[in-house]
Amino acid sequence: MTCSEWKKTNMREIAYINPDFINKNYAFSEIEYIDIASVGTGTLFGTETVSLKDASVRAKRLVKDGDTILSTVRPNRRSFYYIKKTKPNLVVSTGFAVLRAKPNVNCKYLYYLINDQRFSDYLSACAKGAAYPAVDNEIIERAEFTIPSDKKEQEKIACILSNYDSLIANNSLRIQILESMAKLIYIEWFVKFKFPGHESIGMVDSGTSLGEIPDGWKVKRVYDIVDIQKGFSYKSENLVDDGKIAFINLKCFERGGGFRYDGLKRFEGDFKEKHVVKCGDIVLAVTDMTQNREIVARAARIPKLNENTIIISMDVVKINPKNNLDKTWIYGLLNYSSFGITMKEFANGVNVLHLKSEPIGEYQFVMPDQKSIDAYSQIVSRVYNEIDNLQLKNQNLVATRNLLLPKLVSGEIDVSKLDIKISEEAT
Repeated sequence: MTCSEWKKTNMREIAYINPDFINKNYAFSEIEYIDIASVGTGTLFGTETVSLKDASVRAKRLVKDGDTILSTVRPNRRSFYYIKKTKPNLVVSTGFAVLRAKPNVNCKYLYYLINDQRFSDYLSACAKGAAYPAVDNEIIERAEFTIPSDKKEQEKIACILSNYDSLIANNSLRIQILESMAKLIYIEWFVKFKFPGHESIGMVDSGTSLGEIPDGWKVKRVYDIVDIQKGFSYKSENLVDDGKIAFINLKCFERGGGFRYDGLKRFEGDFKEKHVVKCGDIVLAVTDMTQNREIVARAARIPKLNENTIIISMDVVKINPKNNLDKTWIYGLLNYSSFGITMKEFANGVNVLHLKSEPIGEYQFVMPDQKSIDAYSQIVSRVYNEIDNLQLKNQNLVATRNLLLPKLVSGEIDVSKLDIKISEEAT
């Protein structure tokens, strides 16, 4: 039950919306810019450094530490982010609403109110436009909440949820470090040719544009070592809010390569076994809607997931090794070599880029000897196993946090009498 010390309110009373913007007195000639495509559910994928005169006309909104930015377009996608440790020249798109907590509200608690699925459902129900549903400031301002009158109680709630987010962030950082280790090993061995025992191996002319390669290594095409399996062509009605089947789509790819767990969608309907993927399988994005081709031709490795069945969409292809070739090494080839940078230029289209299988298959690379592949796999497989375990921990943390969040921010769970040391993250 909601505590008696809680009060009904609305967004207009607890937050300023879009309080600051660029004007003629703006001090910076260069900005760090965040566009809508750069933000996921509580995640920032990166910023773009641009000169102010060359920036998008949408680069207008200013932010500061403690603000929350909320995409006003397609609110069902739940794109929002909490700003902290920001640069003074950070600017966000007018496609975001910037929400700044008023003095009586803890800024991190405000962020968790926005994080609540019920708020997203409200925005989705009120969105205007069929093809490009969006919400305006008035809709956001009308959103109703019940919040603690005592700001200290807000801080306690924010602290509990922030602790989960901190654990998730720490695990994510460890994952990034481990992935960097795998990449460094691949580049050192198979790009710079500084593999174990390289001192005793001579270099020979490959007879191709790849130049000299280690003696005994060969120049191959992607078609020589893998089959490329197209993804499942689905209908919009196959995608559901809740379903037993996990659906790999473009949102499952990090910009520049790698897997994004929060991009999973849910699927219902018939499919074929060839569209099923499992832990360790490699998938490749063959479609892109980002301006800088940051998704297309990028590879992702399927991690351990708490899912019974996982299938891939038509925007994705599955890479099936031939002759039992090690997947760990193939993933390194696709994700750590020049493959992605080279292949993305073969994608064609006006609004949506498409990459055909033929240029992928014709890509030439240097194939190491089996001894080097086995040695690399032995080391890096352990790295990926640790990544998988950390990913599983994060999935469980996210599930627990998402279970607690609506109960905490609504007062269903009373924290008023708990002795909680407020962390800096929650203030």
